[in-house]
Amino acid sequence: MVFTRDIWITPFQLNRKLHIYMPENIQENERFPVLYMFDGHNLFYDNVATYGKSWGIKEYLDNNNGRVIVVGLECNHNGNERLNEFTPYDFYEEEWGYIEQRGQILIDWMVNELKPFIDSQYPTKPERDYTYIGGSSMGGTMSLYMAMHNSKTFSKAICVSPHIYPMYKKFREEFDCHIEPNTQIYISWGGNEYPTHQLFATVTDQNLQIIRALLKKTGVDVIPHVFKNDAHCEQSWQKELPIWMKECNIA
Repeated sequence: MVFTRDIWITPFQLNRKLHIYMPENIQENERFPVLYMFDGHNLFYDNVATYGKSWGIKEYLDNNNGRVIVVGLECNHNGNERLNEFTPYDFYEEEWGYIEQRGQILIDWMVNELKPFIDSQYPTKPERDYTYIGGSSMGGTMSLYMAMHNSKTFSKAICVSPHIYPMYKKFREEFDCHIEPNTQIYISWGGNEYPTHQLFATVTDQNLQIIRALLKKTGVDVIPHVFKNDAHCEQSWQKELPIWMKECNIA
């Protein structure tokens, strides 16, 4: 089942909605891994998704007896605030202008307030081995950053179509970060996400540089997927569900 509840984001002094998936028919003393995800309104139902198409995660988990809790954090829908909250670095893009990072503030809140709250309210397995992070686009960017800097909390990161291009140099500067052993990172991108073949080639090269750097770290497993004909949208990301759910042993 999927339900929503409000939560207070203390550092922003804002109320926000959580979209939470719970397995059906929970047995006595049964406890579950938790997958935290960005853009929670886009995960489960088409009628509340921003562009009228969700990832279909509820349907997938129901059909595959997925025994995992999914906690989706809805984004800030005001102006560029989603971009500000979902980036770990300042960046500039012509379409959006200057984006000032508030992502580190949000990450600290997720680690220090959101996760303890979820663990106190629901039948979770709180250990890092059963705590995952995931998202698409800017949510994928945040998930990659959290895999690099918050691996003591999250053992798996699902980075679907991360928007890294405008901040790639800043990611490069942090390739020497420590990542806990037994960390798994899924990174994907699609050929039709970019307006030109040249930009697709540039992004592919950047992603491969990141993957190489991650694979040099002891005990870090990286699962890359390139989808030649897929676009930057929920319909494409729904097609990826079975891949990362199975490859990362989530459901």
